[in-house]
Amino acid sequence: MSKEKVAADVELTSTDPAESIAPKWTTTRRELWAFYVYYIGNNGLSGFNFGPSQFQNLLFLAGYDPSEPPFTAACGANTQCVLPYLGRVRDVNSIVLLTNGISFALQAVILLLIGAWADYGRWRPNITIFFTFMAVAVSFAWLGVDDPSKWQAGVALYILGLITYQCALTFWTAAFPGLARNLPRVQESALQVVSGEKTLSDHADYESLERNRISNISFAVCSAGEIVILAIMVGILKGLKSDASTENNTKAFSALIAFSGGVWLLCALPWFFLEKRRPGLALPPGASMLTIGFKQTFVAFRECLRLKQTFLYLIFYFLMGDVLNTTVTVIGTLQNSVVSYSTLQLTLLLIVGIVAQGAGIYIFWLVQKRFQISTKTMLCFNVFWILVLTVWGLIGVHTNKFGFKHVWEIWLYQAYYGLMVCPWYAYSQTMISEVSPLPQMFLFFALFSVVGKTSAFIGPLVSSAIITASGNNDNYPFVFLFTLGALSTVFLYLVDVEKSRKECEEFVQAEAKREAFADAETP
Repeated sequence: MSKEKVAADVELTSTDPAESIAPKWTTTRRELWAFYVYYIGNNGLSGFNFGPSQFQNLLFLAGYDPSEPPFTAACGANTQCVLPYLGRVRDVNSIVLLTNGISFALQAVILLLIGAWADYGRWRPNITIFFTFMAVAVSFAWLGVDDPSKWQAGVALYILGLITYQCALTFWTAAFPGLARNLPRVQESALQVVSGEKTLSDHADYESLERNRISNISFAVCSAGEIVILAIMVGILKGLKSDASTENNTKAFSALIAFSGGVWLLCALPWFFLEKRRPGLALPPGASMLTIGFKQTFVAFRECLRLKQTFLYLIFYFLMGDVLNTTVTVIGTLQNSVVSYSTLQLTLLLIVGIVAQGAGIYIFWLVQKRFQISTKTMLCFNVFWILVLTVWGLIGVHTNKFGFKHVWEIWLYQAYYGLMVCPWYAYSQTMISEVSPLPQMFLFFALFSVVGKTSAFIGPLVSSAIITASGNNDNYPFVFLFTLGALSTVFLYLVDVEKSRKECEEFVQAEAKREAFADAETP
């Protein structure tokens, strides 16, 4: 293999191969830490934690006991709770899941349209900035929605909060492969391949570990920052006397969401200014920014059919992503009910969860680094504990003694989720980079994001229907989730990372000749 061929393989940008090791694109310590700090703000407290809890709280307070005439008896701790929603009377937990599904369906459409923009020019940072500001605006809008009579407005803010949070997270996450490959030590490794001092395979393994390191450190830094934020929130709740009345508790929810939005903006600013706008691809002939998302998704999906290992992982990611997202949402609705929507309890629970999350991710990383364990092996281990989580909920279908029915279980769940489940978010993303062609990394991240969001709306919609069909048994969705999760693991075990690297190398060669795009343009 010639040095020119090796250089083409290790150069990871697409507009000018020489620029991937150009000093001006080298990842600096300040840029890397700005990347980490952004994640402290985009921690999910507003759009993923307190926003959904406030939404369900408003539904519960606005709902009624279905055993009595409509709106004559308020919901209680030991009664069912329903509201008319989208044409029929539904359990409030079913409403949350249904609205969650609608939100993820909208996210899939948005990412299908603009997901590939991250691959061209320098658009991705602008998209991250846009969705960040939108998410912060939604967070402050919750200050005006703190009464049960405004639960319909809560529907809109809940949907917008999830969309803006997930889209900002998606485009921020897409930056980490570029940061990893432009680290000084990774650039040095690439030069060693060009000079013949290191094999391409060794370089790929080394860069994989660096991607894992950045991903895991970002989660650890986020966890540490989030603990500080939650500790401040406890003080805010004490000042607002959130436990004095239901009204105070409801207003406190909105205050916490707004506060987390303000922190997000503060943490995002360094990244907005320090991120280097590394060059991307040129638009293919005949494509525009309005059509490139659909075209690139089609091309990437078509190429996935040729990249067999990538396609296997795509199927797994589709199924297991749906299982985990829906499982967390279902447990979240059960958790809110068990703790009676107490803002103080939920905040303390989050502190436990975040401490466990930081510890879990750090332990996983130390074990991987110490024993040089592959990303796939670590992900397989992690997936096993996700399946155990679904079994936990499954037990509660026919008993009230276990299955997220008691406060002690909720505390245990937070610790378990942080230690054993949270590493999924690091390793599943890193695995995408393991099975994706490097010059088109952003494109394949966007494809996986679209697939992930598409699957993420299926699970909540199915679970909502299951709850309604089962007579409002909120644990019944775990039957579906366990079955789907067990099926998905088969596809993960079939993925061969070494074969994937060879397939991706062939893809890169075809892409360099524009064969993939030429085919797409042929009638």
